[in-house]
Amino acid sequence: MTKETFPPISEQMDLIKRGATEIIPEEELLKKLERSSKEGIPLNIKLGCDPSRPDLHIGHSVVLRKLAQFQTLGHQAILIVGDFTGMIGDPSGRNATRPSLTLKETRENGESYFQQASKILDAKKTKIVYNSEWLGKMSFEDVIKLAAKYTVARMLERDDFTKRFKAGEPISIHELLYPLAQAMDSVAIKSDVELGGTDQKFNLLVGRDIQREHGQEPQIILTMPLLVGTDGVEKMSKSYDNYIGISESPKEIFGKTLSIPDKLIYNYYELASDISSSELKGIKHQLEDSKVNPRDIKRKLARTLVRMYHSEEVAIQAQEEFDRIFIKKEIPDEIEGFKIDENKSEFNILDLILKVNFAPSKGEARRLVTQGGVSIDGNKITDLNLIVKMTDGMVLKVGKRKFIKFIK
Repeated sequence: MTKETFPPISEQMDLIKRGATEIIPEEELLKKLERSSKEGIPLNIKLGCDPSRPDLHIGHSVVLRKLAQFQTLGHQAILIVGDFTGMIGDPSGRNATRPSLTLKETRENGESYFQQASKILDAKKTKIVYNSEWLGKMSFEDVIKLAAKYTVARMLERDDFTKRFKAGEPISIHELLYPLAQAMDSVAIKSDVELGGTDQKFNLLVGRDIQREHGQEPQIILTMPLLVGTDGVEKMSKSYDNYIGISESPKEIFGKTLSIPDKLIYNYYELASDISSSELKGIKHQLEDSKVNPRDIKRKLARTLVRMYHSEEVAIQAQEEFDRIFIKKEIPDEIEGFKIDENKSEFNILDLILKVNFAPSKGEARRLVTQGGVSIDGNKITDLNLIVKMTDGMVLKVGKRKFIKFIK
């Protein structure tokens, strides 16, 4: 077996600590890295992925990017698809259990997850495993013995369990098994380091305890911050509609990035981009310089994110397209066409917005008009009762990025 060579420990630690919230305990990580370098054996870096979310956004990319950083240092990235634990449903950070899935659904979502994660990870150097391989083989006796290694009192120390218990909300027994099942993942792959968001800290720490019970050296815990969404308030989530999807079009990624509050620019560069530490310091200095317009730094961020998930050429095109539409107030080159029905070509403006699916309800369409977000051929619409006669070549714009051209 060929020995691996690794960068100096100080260099490894600088990259590992970038953006991290906690490393528990840091001194044990140093010892593991020193032994790894001395013996030439990579550390096993574990990340469990949630198969209930097949569509990834850059909030998910934060821990994936940290896993990729460990890869660049020469360590073994292990992505665990929770196809078995997905059937339990984990409520971490929630006040209710996440819906459970069938094994088939978790497998399908897991494949989609890996395909998207491969935009960040080196797929050829990533080991992907499904935890049904070991959890599915456990007997009821095995489960009882595992449950005997942890107390209810300690389990209730988890924040979401504590809140629900005090509020008199039900906590099912199977939910208490979730952290233990996740811990068995660490035992199965002999995890050296486990990554997760701050909301996963409790589960990750249980892994340390269960590894000790199985005679293994406990894993190191590395938690990453939860990325705040484009609204600047809530954590990034599809349910809050404040997300930037890593599989979205270049135009969407660019436009959504430019919509984030200035206060988030540095966090997005640090946690969601692949720029170097020296470049990151430069960004920090620019943001502190009152002579520099934050919009220019944000434009560079938007271009960086598009390049990461598409290409540099596409990123340049997305920037030029955005400038043409929003700075020069021009219409984009390619607009979806809408066939005019000769028997019904006149609509109230609100009904027309609904007909082309640019708003989910008449109330939302009304809000868009009253806020000045609707125009026809560049002319802003303010009359809620306007009757629009669709003509060939007429362009309807709704919001910042929605265009449609009516054609005969």
